[in-house]
Amino acid sequence: MRRSRVPVAVVVIAVFLACVATAIGVVSWVAEDVSSDLTDQEMTCCWEEGATPAWMSDQLGIRIPERASDRRSGYKTGQRYDTGLLAFVLPTEDAERYTGRLVRSGTEMIGNLHPEEKDYRPAAAFGHLGLPEPETFVQGLRKASLCPDGLASPEGKYLQRCIDLFAHEFAPGTTRIYVRSTIEPSITPPPAGKAP
Repeated sequence: MRRSRVPVAVVVIAVFLACVATAIGVVSWVAEDVSSDLTDQEMTCCWEEGATPAWMSDQLGIRIPERASDRRSGYKTGQRYDTGLLAFVLPTEDAERYTGRLVRSGTEMIGNLHPEEKDYRPAAAFGHLGLPEPETFVQGLRKASLCPDGLASPEGKYLQRCIDLFAHEFAPGTTRIYVRSTIEPSITPPPAGKAP
C-alpha cells in the first residue's frame, strides 16, 4: 500500500493563508475598535457651553414662539465647520402656522421617504440634547432645507443661516421643531462663557 503524501508546498501555503486571514481579522477588529472610539470622541467633543436657546435663536435667525416649551440647543465647534442645533415643542396647530410662516409660500415640507437607521449618528447629533435624530423618523415627520437668500416669508426674513428644518408630531397634537445649521467658524464665534 502506498501512502499519498501532501506536498510540503501545499502545507506551507495553507499555513501562510491561515496566518494572513488571522492578521486581516485582527487588523479589522483593531481598526473597528479605533474607529468606534474616534466616533464616540467626535460625538462628545467640542460642544460649547453657554449656547442657550436664545443665543442659538439669535445666531440662526430663528425666532422661537412664546408658547414653545422644552427648548434645547447646542453648538459644536469643528475643524472645518461648526454646527448649531435648536429644538422646541409646540402644539401641532401652532407648529403648522409657524412652519407655514417660515417656508416660502407655495412650498411644502416633505415627508422622510428615506429614513436613516435607528443608530444613525451625525457629527452634531440631537442625541447630545437628549433627543432622537429626526432623520430616523418616518411617521409624522416633515422636513425642508432653507437658506436666507431671497427667502421672503414672514419668518424667513429673519433667517441668518441655511438650515435643515424638521417638524415631528411625536404625540397627537404635539410637535417638536428641530433645526440644524452648518456654520462657518470664522463668521460665528462660539458662545463666550456660561449662560445664566
